[in-house]
Amino acid sequence: MIKEEAVIEGLKECYDPEIPVNIYDLGLIYKLEIKDNDVNILMTLTSPFCPVIDYLLDQIKEEIKKRGAENVNIDLTFDPPWNKDMMSEAAKEELGL
Repeated sequence: MIKEEAVIEGLKECYDPEIPVNIYDLGLIYKLEIKDNDVNILMTLTSPFCPVIDYLLDQIKEEIKKRGAENVNIDLTFDPPWNKDMMSEAAKEELGL
């Protein structure tokens, strides 16, 4: 069974190509649910008009499957909308905020 730590490790390998901070520390992940080897993710994007959404979703699935997940399901939401207050302190420091 895949562990939450492994899922988070995989998410920290995924980056929006325009922002040099991983999606986990950016605060884009709203909810993780693991059942057996299936991972369900509720997440958002920095913008609903993100031009790299397909690339990003494929990257997330690949990184988590590399760590043992059989299925990775990703649901997108924009409620609440993302804002910079959702970033980790490390992400804010890295971006100079």
